[in-house]
Amino acid sequence: IFLDERRGGMVSFEIANAGQDEVFRFLDALEVFLPGTSLGDVYSLAVSPPMSTHRALDEDQQAEIGIRAGLIRLSVGIEDVEDLISDLDQALRRAISS
Repeated sequence: IFLDERRGGMVSFEIANAGQDEVFRFLDALEVFLPGTSLGDVYSLAVSPPMSTHRALDEDQQAEIGIRAGLIRLSVGIEDVEDLISDLDQALRRAISS
């Protein structure tokens, strides 16, 4: 992800049919992306909004604003793009294999 030759950006995606267990497996499997408590750093970070930024809302309130259990938010840092893609690929494979 590049912005005028500079790195950075925010990406959100949903792991289809994922619940908390799959999200935890995904986050635990990441090797390049770090667990994010904030999303502003030179390092790539990953966070689960339902379990962090939107945890004060109940499930119905989260659903109203499009926050579902499988939602992942990434803040992309300065690491090599191929390393990031590889990390996401292996973590997704681990998350959905049970």
